[in-house]
Amino acid sequence: MTDLTRLSLAATRQGLKNKDFTSVEVTDAYLGAIEEANSELNAFISVEAEQARKMASASDARLARGEGGSLEGVPLGIKDLFATIGTHTQAGSHILDGFLPEYESTVTANLWADGAVMLGKLNMDEFAMGSSNETSYFGPVVNPWRGRDSSTNLVPGGSSGGSASAVSAWLCAGATATDTGGSIRQPAAFTGTVGIKPTYGRCSRWGIVAFASSLDQAGPITRTVEDSAIMLTSMAGFDKKDSTSVDMAVPDFAAAVARGVKGLNIGIPREYRLEGMPEEIETLWQQGIEWMREEGAIITDISLPHTKYALPAYYIVAPAEASSNLARYDGVKYGLRVPGETIDEMYELTRAAGFGDEVKRRVMIGTYVLSAGYYDAYYVRAQKVRTLIKQDFEKVFADGVDAILTPATPSAAFRIGDREMAADPVKMYLNDIFTVTVNMAGLPGIAVPAGKDSAGLPLALQLIGKPFDEETLFAAGRIIEKAAGDEFSPEKWW
Repeated sequence: MTDLTRLSLAATRQGLKNKDFTSVEVTDAYLGAIEEANSELNAFISVEAEQARKMASASDARLARGEGGSLEGVPLGIKDLFATIGTHTQAGSHILDGFLPEYESTVTANLWADGAVMLGKLNMDEFAMGSSNETSYFGPVVNPWRGRDSSTNLVPGGSSGGSASAVSAWLCAGATATDTGGSIRQPAAFTGTVGIKPTYGRCSRWGIVAFASSLDQAGPITRTVEDSAIMLTSMAGFDKKDSTSVDMAVPDFAAAVARGVKGLNIGIPREYRLEGMPEEIETLWQQGIEWMREEGAIITDISLPHTKYALPAYYIVAPAEASSNLARYDGVKYGLRVPGETIDEMYELTRAAGFGDEVKRRVMIGTYVLSAGYYDAYYVRAQKVRTLIKQDFEKVFADGVDAILTPATPSAAFRIGDREMAADPVKMYLNDIFTVTVNMAGLPGIAVPAGKDSAGLPLALQLIGKPFDEETLFAAGRIIEKAAGDEFSPEKWW
């Protein structure tokens, strides 16, 4: 029999409908792959084998009756940021030790309603704060890709590194992820997978542990553009429990994948040509432009003049919101508690022991920029810059641009424990330089594998779309995917 873990999500779904195999068989195949690989990759924090088999059996019964949802029997991995009833949910943090939610996030509830099977919870940067998946309390995730003739372990990107690593290594058919400043697109780029951050408000944030509430958005990481379209159709939808959720019909995203880009106006922002950008990234970008032109797209040079302010503004807005959101973790009602002689001492000891260094850094930055005397100078000014960034995009789209093509990351994956990154947090933050503008403006963006660097590591291009026009991104993303070919599977070493 074909290795069931090597099928795309779309092919798995079709095979289940055709009764070529059962959900239990597929689920067991993935559980076996996880058991073999996870000690090396550390992609899964918890594996829910018993629950997965029960869900798969229920799916098989529905399929036998000719019933079932759009993801019936398909095994998925769930980022540890999504609340799942009675199972491990700690946001990659020590401070949520032992927390087992009594509720389900809306996104995962949507997936289960469509018949998906949960394999387990995926590793991530603590509270989604990181670009390398090295800040997790449960240890760093390892990228299944390695450089040519190298045994050096590389980062998978962050914060959704477990999701990207698991999908790339064939440990699940697809995975949920979240993106606050690039945390879907950057790890997808580092692992040769496809990641889409939908428009802010497209997917409910209810039941997802909050990092920065005005920036966070859920989305899928998958092996193909079509798989992402299928999975996002199930994840998305209006939710009255989330005041930022938009009451808008969810299209059949998969139907848009094959429609092409003929006649579309693709914008190329001059501000994304950075000084010192590697030649490989520039060459890849030019190749992507040619692919679009060859398929009948119109290429237009555009300007997004406030792009250079996006990263510093983001690292004011996001930590400010994080400092507010993370104030609830105090050791009183749930999670870690370190006893103290007074309640204030208990708060201090619990938060000191429970939060990692990067989370502490961002909470302190956020508290500082929100404090009296600095609020106007930093937070208010950053929000004004955010408005200008959003207006840049609005002007470009009003002028007739349908989508924007950029690099996804400034480099390929780097090694775990990189000294320069560890010594200078700003160098780590620069990994998000091409992605944060999308979150600041609330737009959809997709990263699609498009080539490899000189060491044979995957590189990706990013497409940015109009609000709630994910369909155009899937159509254009498929053009990149088709032109780049499907040689984006790591050689197995684990």
